Amino acid sequence: MEPEVNIETVKKRTVSGAALLTARTFLIQAISFSASILLTVFLNPVQFGVFFLVSAVINFLAYFGDIGFAASLIQKKEKLTDLDLKTIFTTQQVMIAVLILVVLMFSSLIKNIYGFGEDGVYLLWALAFSLFLSSLKTIPSVLMERKLEFNKLIIPQIAETLVFNITAVYLAWKGFGVTSFTVAVLARGVTGLILTYLIQPWLPSLAFSKSALSSMLKFGIPYQLNTLLAMVKDDGMTLFLGSILGPTGVGLLGWAQKWAFAPLRFFMDQVIKVTFPAFSRMQDNKKELSNALSKSIFYICLLVFPSLTFLIIVAPSLVEVIPKYNKWSPALLALMLLSANAAIAAVTTPITNAFNAIGKISLTFKLMIMWTTLTWLFVPALAISYGVSGAALGFVLVGLSSVVALYLAKKYVEINYLEILLKPILISGVVLGVVFAVKSLISVSVLQISLMSLFGFIVYIIATLILEPNILNYLKRKK
Repeated sequence: MEPEVNIETVKKRTVSGAALLTARTFLIQAISFSASILLTVFLNPVQFGVFFLVSAVINFLAYFGDIGFAASLIQKKEKLTDLDLKTIFTTQQVMIAVLILVVLMFSSLIKNIYGFGEDGVYLLWALAFSLFLSSLKTIPSVLMERKLEFNKLIIPQIAETLVFNITAVYLAWKGFGVTSFTVAVLARGVTGLILTYLIQPWLPSLAFSKSALSSMLKFGIPYQLNTLLAMVKDDGMTLFLGSILGPTGVGLLGWAQKWAFAPLRFFMDQVIKVTFPAFSRMQDNKKELSNALSKSIFYICLLVFPSLTFLIIVAPSLVEVIPKYNKWSPALLALMLLSANAAIAAVTTPITNAFNAIGKISLTFKLMIMWTTLTWLFVPALAISYGVSGAALGFVLVGLSSVVALYLAKKYVEINYLEILLKPILISGVVLGVVFAVKSLISVSVLQISLMSLFGFIVYIIATLILEPNILNYLKRKK
């Protein structure tokens, strides 16, 4: 159906794709943050609450509108056929139609449960319709991801962010309240759909093949079950901890989790997004796959390890300096523990991503069962005994079980963990020493934080260039 890309092209586009997605994240976060500030000025908490509640309902329903179809198409080893694409497109449209019908049928019930007005119902319908618009983009987006054309893929994403936030802020300024979000959601969906088809033309058409669907479901269903287990492991545990720690305890733990995993969300997620289709194209070439996986882990750890180190040292000062931020000081130990868990995830997640890419989705599913079980065994028990810090320790203990994934990876790829992790650990140690020295010499203040940030960044760059002077060539070279 679409021209396949060779290994050399995959390697080049993987590096550029990761860089582009990171830059995209910078831009999108900046736009969203600026818009959020303005929206908090023009809207009241009730209007914000309606948007988040309705969005949560739609996000939950959206889970059932995609049983791993996109991932199945991206991962498929063989060349995609026209029948593959049309079958998935047809099946997904049927599922989305059912979901929209469910939303329409239960709109009044949802309205009564959460107590919002007619404007909330219109927002609910708009978000449901946006699922349909999003589903229409699935095939063109998959075609771009299989070819690793992230330079094209980011254009609709950036445009959607701009259109949504500009529309929402303008209408909120004009006093439209919740309706601001309704119009913004529709404008975002239409904009993304039009740009996606302009950049990657594809003629939507209906067809169905039982064998094509069955082939996709063999990967898609386990993939979606992994997502479900992840929800049970993370979101489910958060809800359960509410009965143990109370709202305050969950808030402290949530604060620690948010900051501890921020480097992963910012750096690792971009690499994972790129390497899934890249590893899928390499699944028949063990040497290239091993090399690419090693590089991705190295790249992630080189960015994440020093970031976490810096975060642990600077956080106590930030809590003291920022007005009314001292309330988060009870979560500092949890932040330190969860940072260790994030460091483990920086190594483990690329490996499970590689398992999925080469079709070992059942192996990832078994690992997810293990992690989910251990989470529900350790975290509540330690939370009962030691509170917020105990819950964080439970997450770390679960993370340590990831050694199983590291061992299993040896069966499918050749990977030298010592070689990959040594330099990021050494660089983190140097950053730790310098930042801690600056902290010890200057009393807690804005100046102290500024100097720690400045010296930490300079030392990180110097240490990286000394220990890995050809960092850019490292990411591109062959072994």
